[in-house]
Amino acid sequence: MQIGAERMCMPSPTTDQFVDAVKQTALANKRWIPPSGKGSLYIRPLLIGTGPILGLAPAPEYTFLVYACPVGNYFKQGTAPLNLYVEEDVHRASRGGAGGVKSITNYAPVLKAMKNAKANGYSDVLYLDAVNKKYIEEVSSCNIFLVKGNVLSTPIAKGTILEGITRKSIIDIAHDLGYTVEERLIEADELISADEVFCTGTAVGVAPVGSITYKGQRIEYKITQIYHASSFIPD
Repeated sequence: MQIGAERMCMPSPTTDQFVDAVKQTALANKRWIPPSGKGSLYIRPLLIGTGPILGLAPAPEYTFLVYACPVGNYFKQGTAPLNLYVEEDVHRASRGGAGGVKSITNYAPVLKAMKNAKANGYSDVLYLDAVNKKYIEEVSSCNIFLVKGNVLSTPIAKGTILEGITRKSIIDIAHDLGYTVEERLIEADELISADEVFCTGTAVGVAPVGSITYKGQRIEYKITQIYHASSFIPD
């Protein structure tokens, strides 16, 4: 939040204020925690401009809040493997923009592509970089990982993708499991030879990918060790 707030010219709460607010919200809503395996208590911190202003400028006043809500699985198919579509024309973020921060500005641009993909039977969309249009970046609301042998690869965070907390946890777990972890540019063509693909995010958790359609070709994947080893991460 502090990184995003600085980028958006917003004051941010201190670390202690943030942690205390999350703890209080979780305790106050503990009765709403779903039974194990049935869902989770999703906790969402928000920082919003609430001071009066009409022109284009930072708001004179901001409100920090945290709310909690019991939720089921993020995707309607539950824990079933996702079916993704690679979008080649619409881009989620561009260099110099705000793609690397947790901001609402990263969600509005993907709505049309998501709507079209879901209308055609896909779970979500995988976006390419806006410059070369050949490197994979993110799914609409989550990070993506590829597994090939003993190597786990994920797109490098260079300002156009979010360095998600769940992403970081997966990287740490992969190291502990003995995987070689690479954060790098990943060409879309590498999707064809990957053994396994999965997505991560605070709302998504760890979601396996069963197939990706790229340039009219449907590529299917297996669900193997690293997904099962990391899927205990709480949402």
